[in-house]
Amino acid sequence: MAIGFQVTYDAADPGKLAEFWALALGYQVQPPPPGFDSWEAFAESAGIPRERWGDFSAVVDPDGNGPRLFFHRVPEGKTAKNRVHLDVNASAPEPHTEQGWERVLAHVRRLTEAGATMVGEVNEPAGRCMVMRDPEGNEFCVQ
Repeated sequence: MAIGFQVTYDAADPGKLAEFWALALGYQVQPPPPGFDSWEAFAESAGIPRERWGDFSAVVDPDGNGPRLFFHRVPEGKTAKNRVHLDVNASAPEPHTEQGWERVLAHVRRLTEAGATMVGEVNEPAGRCMVMRDPEGNEFCVQ
């Protein structure tokens, strides 16, 4: 049996980064726990100091299939290339076709408008993708 997992990101602005990745993956910002109409109401009931309320955010797959992405505030900025990155499969259901590549380019445009930056295109026998950085500089690919 597989063991569930989440992907955790260090962030300067967890809420902003969560919004970006919700767009990038077709996810949603995780709603507050049952019985609470907001994360602020939950934080207050849990005794979390007001100045820490924006220190965390998460996004989830609305269909419940993909892993949760969790974002937490850290004081230091990103200093080196990621050793692990996400590949966003925008070309599905037709990878390796012109229609699939058009979907990749359209998604790259949306992500650029949302604060991502382009690094370059990779076109190898194993596949083609656009290498990007999210608004805080984390590398990822759109394929």
